[in-house]
Amino acid sequence: MSESPVPAPGTAGPTLRLDPHPRGAGVLIVRNPRSGRDVIRSDPSDLLAERLPDADIRELVEGESLDDVVDAAIRGPQPPEVLGVLGGDGSVARMAHLARRHDRPLLVLPGGTFNHFARAVGIDGVDAAIDALEAGTGVSVTAAEVSADGEEPKTVLNAVSIGTYPLVVSEREDRMDDLGKWLGGVAAIRRALRDAAPVTVSREGRRARVWSVFVSVGRNDPERLATMQRQTIDDDLLDVRLHHARGSRLRAVASLAFGHKTIAVLRAVGLMPPESDVERLVVRELKLAVTPAPGAPSVYVHDGELEEEALDGFTLRCVVVPDAVRVYAPRA
Repeated sequence: MSESPVPAPGTAGPTLRLDPHPRGAGVLIVRNPRSGRDVIRSDPSDLLAERLPDADIRELVEGESLDDVVDAAIRGPQPPEVLGVLGGDGSVARMAHLARRHDRPLLVLPGGTFNHFARAVGIDGVDAAIDALEAGTGVSVTAAEVSADGEEPKTVLNAVSIGTYPLVVSEREDRMDDLGKWLGGVAAIRRALRDAAPVTVSREGRRARVWSVFVSVGRNDPERLATMQRQTIDDDLLDVRLHHARGSRLRAVASLAFGHKTIAVLRAVGLMPPESDVERLVVRELKLAVTPAPGAPSVYVHDGELEEEALDGFTLRCVVVPDAVRVYAPRA
C-alpha cells in the first residue's frame, strides 16, 4: 500500500467530566424505529423506563426528523441539557450535528445494525451508556465535516465513501422495503458484481480512476480498505484510502470487507486488492472532484447515509474538526 508520510499516532485524551443526570432529568432521547430493524435485539423500553424515568423520550413518526424534534424541544419552556439518540450510526451522526449546533453533550444509545461509533467510544450497550450518564463521564471526540458543491456541511463521526460502497448502499435501499436490509444487501452486492464501474476523481491537478475512496475520521487500521469504523477518538486527521481501478469488479466488491477474519480469508484466496493498488493519504482536509461513470448514480455515503448529487458529478470536501462533540462514555 503506497502512502504519504504518516505522523506518529496521538494518545487518547483524558476522561471528560460532564454533568451527571441520574434518572435522566434534563435529557431528551429520540428513538429512530427504523434503525437496525432487521436485527434481533431486546426492546430497551423497559430498561429506559426503569433507569431514566425522568427523561423525555420521543419516537420518530413517519415524516418526522431528528431536527424537527430537537428544534421544538430547544424552543420549549424547559430546553434539554443533553441530547440523546437511540439508533444507528446515521441517526447518531445527525444528533451529533444537532448537539454541536445547540452546544449540548451527546448521549449515544446503540440501536442500529453495526453501531460503529458507539463501539469506538466504548459503549457496548444501552446499560453502559446510562452508566456513563449517571456517572458524568465522557470524552471529547474529533469529527469531520463533509459537504458537496458548497452545501451545508454535515457532521461525520466514522467515515465518508464514494465509489462501489455507495453503489451497494443505493441498491440496498431500493430493495429494503421488499427484501429487508440483509437480503437487500445480498441483492445489491450481486448487482455491484455485474455493474460496478470506476469513478474518476481529481485532486490537486491529478486524476485517477478508482473503485472506491474511503475517508476515515482519525488514523485507521492499515490492513483495511473499507474503514467504516473509526479506530481513534481524538486523532485530528483524516485517513484516506483510494482503491485504484486496476483489478476486477470482484476485487472491488471484496475490498469492502471490514471484518478481520473476512479480510484474512479473502486475502488468502487472492481476492483482496494488492498493496500496489491502494494509495493512502493522511491529511487534515480533502477536496475531490468526483465524476461517476456514464449511467452510474452520482452518490456518496457518510456514516451509512446515502447522499445523491448532480448526475454529472460533484466536488466533495472533507475537513477534520477537533473537539467537535462531547459524548457520554465509560471512564477511559
